[in-house]
Amino acid sequence: MKATAAISHDIATIAPRSGERRARGASGSGWLAYPLSREPSALTADFADIDDRGRPFRRLHVSEDAAGIRADKWLSLRFSSISRTVAARHLKSGLVVSEWRALKGSSPVLAGEPLRIYVPGFAPDGPPPPLPPVLYEDDRVLVLNKPAGLLSHPAGDRFAWGVIGLAKRARPAARVDLVHRLDRDTSGVMVLTKDVAANAFLKERFKHRSSELRKVYFAIVRGLVPWDQRDVSAPIGTAPDSRVRLRRRVVADGLAARTSFSVVDRLEETALTLVRCALHTGRTHQIRVHLEHVGHGILGDKLYGQPDQVFLDWLDEGASASVRARAGYPRQCLHARHLRLPHPDGGTVDLEAPLPADMQALLEGAVPHWDEES
Repeated sequence: MKATAAISHDIATIAPRSGERRARGASGSGWLAYPLSREPSALTADFADIDDRGRPFRRLHVSEDAAGIRADKWLSLRFSSISRTVAARHLKSGLVVSEWRALKGSSPVLAGEPLRIYVPGFAPDGPPPPLPPVLYEDDRVLVLNKPAGLLSHPAGDRFAWGVIGLAKRARPAARVDLVHRLDRDTSGVMVLTKDVAANAFLKERFKHRSSELRKVYFAIVRGLVPWDQRDVSAPIGTAPDSRVRLRRRVVADGLAARTSFSVVDRLEETALTLVRCALHTGRTHQIRVHLEHVGHGILGDKLYGQPDQVFLDWLDEGASASVRARAGYPRQCLHARHLRLPHPDGGTVDLEAPLPADMQALLEGAVPHWDEES
């Protein structure tokens, strides 16, 4: 097993999360934000490539339980903003094609059939970014240093490059799969596998929090944290009074969650603190929720340590002046710093991702700001 050198890599582009739909709340005030719900037959592997004419496209594979559905209906299920009429038009014009055969709107799709999507906005509009820096690689495991701003896996209608698609393009001879995911805004150590057995092995260890597995994050939080160390054992569940469905909070009837925090550095001039966060459980948004709970939300977090309206305004308006002023930074300053990983062939591998340039600059005294280009 051979480790390769890590290279600092940083992407500052932040955009509203794809794969979210908004609907009026029951009270008629505000908006509910929640992941798109789709029929199982519409869920597919999803990544991008370049054809022999140099045109980028998005490739979808038809799942087994979708076999037999009309092609125009399948597309309207997969893309919520495309009607069957529009889907049939895209098929007729060649903006959606099968790699196996000529395809019409009335054609039943086949299990495993690869479809190429060239529809503007639903397909990539240019070449892919480079594969994130490789922290470790052998015949079975691939570990990357994911930059902030890059999705782990694309979702929803509008296209965005994701780690999984970039890795599949870079390692075409391997069966590349994600072991876990990081939020779009979170940077750092991210694990993929190169065969099915390795993926099953590692997913099982992540799911059951194997004693060999150790995950440590670094976060830059608001305020000068008064304590040096703090162990937070507080159950996490859906925030009952939030207008954002994906939001979590410490609640009495939530799932058990424990995070150990320790101060690494206090930045007196900017009133920020670098905090080391060691996870003992793996609840959704756990670090962000526990830091909000102790009164020190992560710099740049638009959902936690903020009123709901900041996140909702971001979804509706993007980086408006109000969102920029209240979030204070283009992305949440959370970085997956260290991971001790049990290897499918035995033993463990210790992996570490250096702090990205944006977080390092803050530690060196830069004043947080959100310029137009971000």
